[in-house]
Parts: sequence; structure tokens; C-alpha cells
Amino acid sequence: MIWNKNEIDRVVQLAEAGFQFMQQCNVDQRAKLMYAIAAEIESLGDVLIETAHVETALPIGRLQGEKVRTVNQWRKYADAVGTGIYSEARIDQDPNGQFDLRKYNKGLGPVVVFGASNFPFAFSTAGGDTASAIGAGCSVIIKAHPAHVKTSQLMADAIDRGLAKFGAPAGVFNHIVADAMATGQQLVQHPLVKAVAFTGSFKGGKSLYDLGQSRPDPIPVFAEMGSINPVFVLPDYLNNQVDGFAKQYIGSLALGVGQFCTNPGVLIGLAGEKLELLKAHLKKELATISAGTMLHPGILENYDRLTAEMKRHDGVKLLAVGGNEMQGGMAQAMLVETDAAQVLADPTLLEEVFGPFGLIITCSDEDEMRTIMESLNGQITLTFAASENDIRKYKELFVLAQDKCGRLLFQGMPTGVEVQYAMQHGGPFPASTDARFTSVGPDAVKRFLKPISFQNWPNEFLPMELQDENPLHINRLVNQQWTKE
Repeated sequence: MIWNKNEIDRVVQLAEAGFQFMQQCNVDQRAKLMYAIAAEIESLGDVLIETAHVETALPIGRLQGEKVRTVNQWRKYADAVGTGIYSEARIDQDPNGQFDLRKYNKGLGPVVVFGASNFPFAFSTAGGDTASAIGAGCSVIIKAHPAHVKTSQLMADAIDRGLAKFGAPAGVFNHIVADAMATGQQLVQHPLVKAVAFTGSFKGGKSLYDLGQSRPDPIPVFAEMGSINPVFVLPDYLNNQVDGFAKQYIGSLALGVGQFCTNPGVLIGLAGEKLELLKAHLKKELATISAGTMLHPGILENYDRLTAEMKRHDGVKLLAVGGNEMQGGMAQAMLVETDAAQVLADPTLLEEVFGPFGLIITCSDEDEMRTIMESLNGQITLTFAASENDIRKYKELFVLAQDKCGRLLFQGMPTGVEVQYAMQHGGPFPASTDARFTSVGPDAVKRFLKPISFQNWPNEFLPMELQDENPLHINRLVNQQWTKE
């Protein structure tokens, strides 16, 4: 389906009206609206799970868990919004009556959200971007992902029912189904749209970012664009962890047929017997991994093309593949290996291959490992498979790593993203377009807020968040002191 300019304009006008409604809702009311939407999503029965399973090939159990996560996400964000934490209310009064300054955060305006393919619930139509934008007091225009439009429609209908039960106008949430890239481009360029959220490829995210910046009035485009999520495995850790780590790494690499933005696609270690032993265990473990169906043919085609290019690359050798025969439409897990000199000579080896693919890089010494660390682009995650002794010995690596990623792990694997305040899901470019923000956890709300200051205004005309009596009973910074008074 292709939307023309007039149709796009009508949708955005509705979203603008929805935004004006949201501006009249205080933090407590927005939290109640979000709870109403969560209840409608929760009430969706087997038809949602079955539809998503058919459209995405994701397992039933995975989808059931993702639905629970999505509902909990709405409620957790609602609870955070209701506390007033993102209002960041500040009141400064001159004791001599020269000024009365009050500041808080309000919504930016209509937000365009692009649904993601790999999480049809949690990162798509009713996902965290939609929830955090509404929590910020914005309206939303969602462009459904073309790979699961029926699933998207079921979620959109649930959101609409939640809005209706709360008494909000339909324009607070707007659902667009369109294959044409031009539709998304027109949405980003519409003058009433004030922010964009995207999860997907670097090419897609960067093109949307460039559109947002090229407008007469540039707008923020919060794009999460992927990552190779490097894992540095250090010598002392491998003294007793080889078999367990191999199982852990391969399990994370192949999880969901590797279709996670936190898939640990690169493993970096020091040359020697320990690393060779680890490779043997990884090869053995990968042989137990069955081929799997990917989300849609386009992703599979890209995976096959990129893995073929990797295997043809000078200095890159195939280490292991998954253990069963392939069927049509399936992807097989794969490990290849090379050395640091090859990677430093050709940085394209560090580009993401979306799927169950891992590149093992052997470094000749600590200096070469440090150089690899320095050469890394921005990442969503970076992991140290290390002991505490390793971190003490390789402290410089640990310090450098903090400028390379949004989330730094000590042991464990990066797949599995907790929906918590302290989660940072994003990272330096090109992992995302703005490393200051997260797309997971209640702090995702911050992306869609802007501050406004009121000077010397009569109390009755101030937002409730800033009124003298603090009717919402939120925590505020009053004359440099945190208080609910």
C-alpha cells in the first residue's frame, strides 16, 4: 500500500490533535492511560501468539514470553511516569522576590515509530518506543513492519481499545501499513512530526537520521542500528572455564537464530593453547546447533550473502558450522576465524552479520588486543569473559571499553536485556544515533521530552507538576533541596 501526501497529512493532523490532548494529561493521568493499554494487550488471546508465529516463524514459547515482557514494559514505564521522575520539576525562588523560576519536562510532539522485525511485540507496534513516547506525553504514528502486518494490526486494535476506555481521542495513536519507503520518508519530513524512533539496520537508521537532520527544523531521530557486541576472552578466565564458556557463547550466538541486536558476533582472544582449546570446544558445541528459520526471506538472503563474502575473504577460515542438514528458508550457524592483522588491514571484517554468525579474532599479544579495542566502532554491548585478576592485569582494556559501548558486561552474555532503570540499550555511533539515551527501560521516556521554564507565573496557571501545593505529590528540587512539600 502507498500513502499519498494528503493521506499522510491527515494522519499527522490527527496525531497533532492527539498530542494536544496528551498535553492536558498530567503524569498520573498518563500512567493510568498506559495501564489501560497494558490491560488490553494482556487480554489478547491465542490469536495474537498464533498470528505472530505464522508471520515471523518465532517459537510459541518465545512469543508468549515476549508478550508478558511487553505488558510489563507498559506497566513499568507507567509506574515510572507516575512518580514524576521524568518531569524533573525544579523551583528556584529569590528570597527577595526578584524572580520565581519553575521548570519541568513536557512532550516533544507527535513521534513516528518504525516497527522492528525481530521483536513483533516488544520493539514493534506496542513496543517500548510507543510506550515511552506516550509516557512522555506525546502522540504516536506507528509504521508497521511489513513482515508482520497482521500481528501489528492486532496490537494496534488493543491500543485503540485502551485509549477508548480511558477516554482519549483516537489520534493519540495512529497505525500505518505501507510497504513503500516513501511513506516513512514523508512522515519523517512532515513539519508537525517532532521525533522519530527506529530499530533496525544501519542503512535504514542512518537514512532516517539524515532526513531528520535535513529538515528546515531538524528533529531527533533515535535510531538503534545494530552491533557486533564484541566479547574479549582473557587468559586467566580460561583456566577453568573453557567448556562452560563455549556452551554459553554458542547458546547466545545462536539464540533466536542469531536475530538479536545483542548477538555476540565477535570473539577476541590471545594466541596460545588456551584459545586453541576454546576453539575446539566451540566447534564441538556448534555441531549441536540446528538450522533455523529466519524472520523473513530478506533477512535470510542478507545472511547468506554476507556469510559467503566472509568465507571468501583472504585470511578468513571456516571453523565450524551447525550440525544438521539445511532445509529451504533456513539459516545455519557458522563460526569463522582470522587474526588481528587481517582485521586491522580491513575493518569491513568488523561489520555486523545479522544472524547466528561469529568471527573469532586471534591477537598475538596484549598490544594487538588493545589496538583491536581502539579500532572498534560504537557498540551496544561489550563483554569481558574475564576473572578479576584478568581485569587487574588488563585494566587499560577495561578503561578503553567504557568509551566503546552502552553496556559493559563482566562475564555472562549480552543477549537478554532487562527492562530496568539502570539498563542502557544503545551506544556510541554507529550502534545508535545518540549515545545519551536508551531504548529499553523506563529511562527510554527521556528521549521524547523537552524542558520549559516558567518565570513569575501565577500559581493557578502553572502545570500541576509545578504548583505550590504539589497536588501530584511528586519529588521536586525546590531551592536546591529535594522535597515533596
